[in-house]
Amino acid sequence: MGEWFGVLLAIVSSSLGGTAAAVTRYLVGNADPLTLAILRWGIGLCVVLPVAFILGVRWPRRSDWPAVAGLGLCFFGLFFILYNIAIGYTTAARGSLALSTLPLQTMLVGGILGIEPLTLRKLAGVCIAMFGVFAALASDLATAPPGAWRGELIMTGAVLCMAFYNVWSRPFIVRSSALGFLAVGMGAGAIALVAIGLLTGRLAVLRGFGTAQWLAGAWLGIGGGALAFILWVLALQRASPTRVASTMAVNPMAAALLAGALVGEPITVNLILGLVAAFAGIWVATTEPRRSARAMT
Repeated sequence: MGEWFGVLLAIVSSSLGGTAAAVTRYLVGNADPLTLAILRWGIGLCVVLPVAFILGVRWPRRSDWPAVAGLGLCFFGLFFILYNIAIGYTTAARGSLALSTLPLQTMLVGGILGIEPLTLRKLAGVCIAMFGVFAALASDLATAPPGAWRGELIMTGAVLCMAFYNVWSRPFIVRSSALGFLAVGMGAGAIALVAIGLLTGRLAVLRGFGTAQWLAGAWLGIGGGALAFILWVLALQRASPTRVASTMAVNPMAAALLAGALVGEPITVNLILGLVAAFAGIWVATTEPRRSARAMT
């Protein structure tokens, strides 16, 4: 029940993350990647930090703070700047497609570091989910924006940051709490981003935002930032990193659905079929019988 509930939280989180990709695509013409990262995590921190204090969460140990802050800088700082750069080159759906390599990268990182054993069923589930996503979006190859491959390559490389974040997060979450861990890591990333924004004058871009852009930015910070990652770390607390990461297969589907409304990206039958395959893969990866689970040798 704990694993399944964790996976369910991760599915909702991945769906919210997909909508954030569409909103980022909508805003990318009005702001640079650094400003969008500042907007997302500045607003996100303003939501997460008060909630953490109100709930009286257990904070990371003092000895863990440097490592937790380092993970936050790598993920909420570096990863999301690269994420925004990638979305600037390609569509929300195709960028999220590259992001959906996260399950495979998380599984490999966990296996290499000896933190999570690789099993045939888990591998099969991840492959089914990823195949569903690739099949769903393959028909879009001919209509991809010029230079889209640059964005997808940047996104695929950046995903390695998130894979390490997934694998290394769980011990710190267990020793503190999901929300306490998130607040410290997000705080480190957001403070660093705001400091760079002030030094470079990038925050001035926000003065040109109209009502529509601010509403989109608010959703980016609250829904795609604070809520999505509260659910993500709660999922990591309850389920294995690879099983949580396998839900990233729904991210491009959510991105494509909202991007169709915001920026006119097409929604196809293949997309719906891919969503079914993605959920099938998640089910395979998360229903391995414990007594028969064996590590791959």
